[in-house]
Amino acid sequence: MKEERRLREAVVATGIEMERLGFAVAKSGNVSCRIGSGMLITPTALPYAKTRPEDVVLMSLDAGEMPTDATPSSEWRFHAAIYRAQPEADAIVHTHSPHASALSCARRSIPAFHYTVGLAGGTDIRCADYATFGTQELADNVLRALEGRRAVLLANHGVIAFGPTLERALTLASEVESLAQRYLALLSAGLEPVILDEAEMQRVAEQFHRYGRD
Repeated sequence: MKEERRLREAVVATGIEMERLGFAVAKSGNVSCRIGSGMLITPTALPYAKTRPEDVVLMSLDAGEMPTDATPSSEWRFHAAIYRAQPEADAIVHTHSPHASALSCARRSIPAFHYTVGLAGGTDIRCADYATFGTQELADNVLRALEGRRAVLLANHGVIAFGPTLERALTLASEVESLAQRYLALLSAGLEPVILDEAEMQRVAEQFHRYGRD
């Protein structure tokens, strides 16, 4: 019970931090973490500042019975799908951070114009195909885009990032937002970014692993 309480508090704290960063205006986005064979996820339509640890919804990964009558985030489907498909995912944040969301509206992936793109686990940060929020179709699109990755853009929507902890997941989402801001700055200036090749990004991945940043 102490561990569950700690995780509930961490989910709420992460949502509040997302809002402070400007990543979750007006209760946008959502947060979850794995617990046992299920997950804890933020409730729908409740501002983070008013969310109590007991409001966080405990549910199974197959959308089975919930021990309360609370309603989970409308995006629970892609959270559950990621946990089922990615054993290394123990925490997920979904943000509407401004620059990454703007780039997602152009349905553009972020190429390896900067070596820290590799923090997301590959040679680019893909943009998942568009689908209506809260649908199984969106969850399926997310899984395809996340293959070999730890973060993706969602077309006309926002960002998903996962990690071994909520802190790491939010840090990665922050990295994605920073990269999107810099990439948009280059595009706005009419400059053509020089893209690092696959061999260099492999060396980057090895360096990240060596220094514990993967």
